[in-house]
Amino acid sequence: MTTRTTEWQDVGLAVAGLAGKTGLEFLRAIIGGQLPHPPISATLDFHITAADEGYARFEGRAGEHQYNPMATVHGGVACTLLDSAMSCAVMSVLDAESAYTTAQLNVNLTRPITAATGALIAEGRILHRGRTLATAEGKLIDAKGTVLAHATTTCLIIPRR
Repeated sequence: MTTRTTEWQDVGLAVAGLAGKTGLEFLRAIIGGQLPHPPISATLDFHITAADEGYARFEGRAGEHQYNPMATVHGGVACTLLDSAMSCAVMSVLDAESAYTTAQLNVNLTRPITAATGALIAEGRILHRGRTLATAEGKLIDAKGTVLAHATTTCLIIPRR
């Protein structure tokens, strides 16, 4: 039996830290350690490492704890990494009054991922930002630059609560 323990900080700290910040300011506060990473980062072993206007990068590691019955990393891990990178690329262009939610996600898995794959890098870039919708594209690569998956998304832009 193998055990994996997951710890994370109270998500309320990040939510409170969002107030008054643009999307890019919020992402950079997480990267800089002023605000905690969301719990999903600890659960799937990935985190945001870079953000700029219209761009976000996440890095993680493939591991056995992500395996499906076929002894490969579940496709949902690639989907989650790509959704995170692309939606944060959208978030990086939002003002302090706007939020987003993923409305559509299309992912193409191009290679199997295993624990031996090691480092995973997901990059998202915005393609279009309108008043109510934004689109972005993303790719998931390994440390050698091999494309493991690529994707597109449509995000709905909504007011923050």
